[in-house]
Formats: sequence, C-alpha cells, structure tokens
Amino acid sequence: MRGQFTHFNSYFLMKTKLILLCFLVVFFSCSVNKTPVFLKVDDIKILTVASDTIRLGANAYFNNLNNVGGKIFIDDIKVLVNGEEVAQVSSDIFKIPANTDFVIPMKVAIPIKRIFDTNKKGSLAGLLNSIFNKSVNVQFRGTLNYSFLGFKKKFIIDKTEDIYIKL
Repeated sequence: MRGQFTHFNSYFLMKTKLILLCFLVVFFSCSVNKTPVFLKVDDIKILTVASDTIRLGANAYFNNLNNVGGKIFIDDIKVLVNGEEVAQVSSDIFKIPANTDFVIPMKVAIPIKRIFDTNKKGSLAGLLNSIFNKSVNVQFRGTLNYSFLGFKKKFIIDKTEDIYIKL
C-alpha cells in the first residue's frame, strides 16, 4: 500500500512541476515590460462644420511590439485654435492589439461660440484674419496613458498644424 502512495505522490509532484513550468514559460514569454512605440500625431483635419459646432479629427500612430495588448486612454488633451484653448478631446478607453501598428482616432467637437468668444483679447480678430487667409492654426496638446497589469507609461502629445479652410 505504501508503494502505491509513493507512486501517486511522485506522479502528482511531477504533474505540478510541469504545470508550473508551462505557466512560467507562457508568463515570461510575453513582453509586458515594453511600451508601445509612439510614432506621431498626424492627419489633423476638419471633419464637419455645422451651425453650432466644428468637428476636428486627428490620429495618434503607434507600434506595439508586445505579445500582449493593453489599454490607452486620453488624459486632458486640449485643442487650441490660433493659440486659444477651445475644447478638450474625450474618448473611450482604447484596447491595443498585440504585435501590430495601430491608430487611435481623436475627435473633438468645438462649439462655434467658443471660437467667436470676444472676451479673449484679439481672438475674434485673429480668427477673422485666419478665415480671410483660409487657414487656422490647430494644436493638440496633452497626454495619452498606456497601462497593462500595473505597468504604466505616459505619452506626451504636442502637434501643431495649419488647417486650410475651403470656402
């Protein structure tokens, strides 16, 4: 009887070691310690113009070298038009695909009244000048935050581009 019990213990111990080894191989083969590579912010453009809002869009380009995904969320990205803050970008949490390039679309709705706010010195004159010149200076500025299993990284966004208005 004692021999069967010893055989069962050695089988159970070997099985436990094999499961633990498989778990460790899988766990350490995933490269979680690397963050996605921030490439650029580009494609700033006017999406739509309505009677009460202007919708702008931009794309943040990344490359994820990890075998696992993660999440990126937008944290306080401000939109400035001709140097004046007019809106903030808001977005849902973006799930990152593993081992690939990916794009995070950033969209913002700017109320027309914010652009024509004459309480700020010179903003109306600057905007009218821009309309006659057919361009406005748009800046996206803030941070994107990456997180996966407690590993965190901030990406600073600061992109300025002249947008041409088609009249």
